[in-house]
Amino acid sequence: MYLVAIAWIYVALMMAAAEATSTQGTVLGACFTFLLYGVLPVSIVVYVMGTGRRRQARQRAEAAAATSAQADGGDHAAAEGQPSVGKEP
Repeated sequence: MYLVAIAWIYVALMMAAAEATSTQGTVLGACFTFLLYGVLPVSIVVYVMGTGRRRQARQRAEAAAATSAQADGGDHAAAEGQPSVGKEP
């Protein structure tokens, strides 16, 4: 997945360089070319392609949290908590 993204960024960079060095092109136009043809589409595609990984990571974290909550016996507070206000430990 990342190989295609890197290749697309390279192509957009070459397009921007060609526009910047052209007699009718400008550096500002090259910057917009790179951002709008390169960075923006690649960032959207990488975000969408990573959705499954983020979902799996969230499910693993929720499962780990549920397992640790069951390990101490349920919904009650842990035995080793903060001392009450005004009492010395």
